[in-house]
Amino acid sequence: MTDPVTPLVSPEWLAGHLADPDLLVLDLRMVAGEDGRAAFAAGHMPGAVFTDYAKDGWRTAKGMAAGMLPEEAALAQLFGRLGIAPGQHVVVVPTGLNTGDFSAAARVYWTLKAAGHPRVSLLDGGWERWREDPARPVETGPGRARAATTYPVRIDPRLRAELAQVQQAIETGSATPLDARGLGYFEGREKSPQALRAGRLPGAKHLDQSQAYDPGRHGLKPLGELKQIYGAAPSEPVISFCNTGQAAATNWFVLSELLGRPEVRLYDGSMSEWTQDEARPVEIGPAK
Repeated sequence: MTDPVTPLVSPEWLAGHLADPDLLVLDLRMVAGEDGRAAFAAGHMPGAVFTDYAKDGWRTAKGMAAGMLPEEAALAQLFGRLGIAPGQHVVVVPTGLNTGDFSAAARVYWTLKAAGHPRVSLLDGGWERWREDPARPVETGPGRARAATTYPVRIDPRLRAELAQVQQAIETGSATPLDARGLGYFEGREKSPQALRAGRLPGAKHLDQSQAYDPGRHGLKPLGELKQIYGAAPSEPVISFCNTGQAAATNWFVLSELLGRPEVRLYDGSMSEWTQDEARPVEIGPAK
């Protein structure tokens, strides 16, 4: 009997399931100033597959919008190159160094789910927590080649907020935009290079996704603490956004996957797409 798939799996769980024939460990090694592939080759879980978050095509650019969800055909090609097959349990491994590498892993998790792959987990604590225990196995080298697959990607619209849906939600109040960025970005005192204007989506609430991360645990805070932090999130349908749809993936993951909130969508275009048209309004200043 197959174990139920949970959004987070522990290093202990993964160590006991490395030999499972339907398991694929996807390592997103991200170390500032270093080549991720070289860091992966220096040590990784046995059988893991490396993927370069920035270069492999997990996100695509459309105009100034740098973090858009790729088209179905492009995702099918990416999954096929990595050897991902329908029905496999994919465990995405963050590096475990900071909120940035966690949010990238959460974005890959969301992409797999949005593409119709239901059996996905994140490794709690990532690579850094895995290697804290010297008894856990480590493999070196480039990784084992996996046979290419054919993947029938079908985007699930329930997980994604596209531009027209965001516009409608703002106009009608049918969903609340939730800003995952730091307060300076929310209030318009800072601006991402990917956005043409500073500010936030009209009517947005603020919940900095970095509050969810505990550097000492190399990952998210315990569930009880997350419930307290995210008690401040709107109770109605939520559209999670940031600058390019990466940091927003952490808020989406906690709300949707860990806390089981319905009607939580990720706006992958985020402010980099929204601000391309000057006619679209933005708010600045403290929250109203």
